[in-house]
Amino acid sequence: MPTEDLPETFHVTTDEQLRAVSSLTRHRIMAVLRFEPATITQIAGRVGLAKGSSSYHVRLLERAGLVKVVRTRKVRGVTERYYAMATRAIVLPDSGAGQPDLLMRHAVADLEASPVDGERHVRMAHLRLTEEQFARLGERLEALADEYRELSDPSLPDVSLAFALFRPAPREQADGGSK
Repeated sequence: MPTEDLPETFHVTTDEQLRAVSSLTRHRIMAVLRFEPATITQIAGRVGLAKGSSSYHVRLLERAGLVKVVRTRKVRGVTERYYAMATRAIVLPDSGAGQPDLLMRHAVADLEASPVDGERHVRMAHLRLTEEQFARLGERLEALADEYRELSDPSLPDVSLAFALFRPAPREQADGGSK
């Protein structure tokens, strides 16, 4: 499916949209639709859901404006709908202090569900950077992710990349003020 006509980003602004993207099941459905359209039956098979559950979750995503019907066809008198993402990227609101980050929660859940015998590259590094170095590293990580997203081939297996570059809470705040 050509993505040239898709909006670059979709900003989640309503509670309905936030609820739609907060579900791990709907996150996995969107992952199925990321590179190619699929029917409810195809989605159900790839995510491991019953068709009724798959249909329910897709309807919620469609109502929120995150997925859309991109084509239909008649199969034995029934109209079969093919769904696809309605945008290239979804921008979530900041999670707020003390709240779990939705993207990282989904990334960790996906990592934990990935085959244990599969190749993984997981690393956490603690760095000390100037503001300029911090900003430059963030720009480089985003550019690298964008570069490889452009190289994505729908015929190849899925690969997930998640990164978080942040300044942790000061030690006193992280410890709850205790010493």
